[in-house]
Amino acid sequence: MRVLVTGASGFVGGRLAPALEEAGHDVRAMTRHPDRYSGAGTPVAGDVSDESSLRAALDGCDAAYYLVHSLDSADFQERDARAARAFARAASNAGVSRIVYLGGLGDDSDQLSAHLRSRRQVERLLAEGGVPVTVLRAGIVIGHGGVSWEMTRQLVAHLPAMVTPRWVHTRTQPIAVADVVRYLVGVLEAPEAEGRAFDVGGPEVLQYLEMLTRVAEIQGRKLLIVPVPLLTPQLSSRWLALVTDVDVQTGRSLIDSMTNEVVVKDDSIRRIMPFEPMSYDDAVLTALKERAEARRAARHGRAATGLGRVR
Repeated sequence: MRVLVTGASGFVGGRLAPALEEAGHDVRAMTRHPDRYSGAGTPVAGDVSDESSLRAALDGCDAAYYLVHSLDSADFQERDARAARAFARAASNAGVSRIVYLGGLGDDSDQLSAHLRSRRQVERLLAEGGVPVTVLRAGIVIGHGGVSWEMTRQLVAHLPAMVTPRWVHTRTQPIAVADVVRYLVGVLEAPEAEGRAFDVGGPEVLQYLEMLTRVAEIQGRKLLIVPVPLLTPQLSSRWLALVTDVDVQTGRSLIDSMTNEVVVKDDSIRRIMPFEPMSYDDAVLTALKERAEARRAARHGRAATGLGRVR
């Protein structure tokens, strides 16, 4: 099957493209700078803000993965909506048979954050072109280069003690990026996955507090956390920007979402793909190992493929 992967040089896309090739698919890796692309697949020029480039990139493709978000801009909801509409039209015109989208967990009955509402909106807009959309909804994805994981790792690395807001007690169900990729590859040709949305998560439901303390324990660090109820999302995002390399706008979008519980409500994906996801501790150890390998490769002037920033 000929498959287009948007965000092919990103956190998830950089791992998905080689996994699809290994599964025997012909991969087109969409990027705004094909001359600089060195990952798996054949690079093709494309930009979600340019519909004509999308039509060219999708031409001849049987399926497409949509791995695009713009959390680093204040108008990310409008930008993501425009991009999803354009991609839906281009995919329909190209005769694509399936779109696979990686969205976010969260109960629709809750007051979802702007970030999670945007992801739900993208799901709907991608389907408006008439191409069946398979959605995988994930919470925090653990792996080197992922912004949520990097925020966690850097907080633990830089601070022996933290003053945190109440969201540290929110429950989430983190999943290893390798397992996300496994699900993404697996649903591509599964007929029962067509046009459906699935929750995906690791085997453990954890509070953010537990996630932070377990990363500290794995690294042999001591960590003191003091929750403060009046620490606002705006103050939290500025605090994050001071102690991590997560920018203020992205931090604000993520922190707003941390008030929403993001756990698996429907595990029907396990019947389509019956494997045991990686534990949280193993996912953390793998991410730390990947980071060490990437740093070692950078010192020797080599590119660490598939270990980019966020999708």
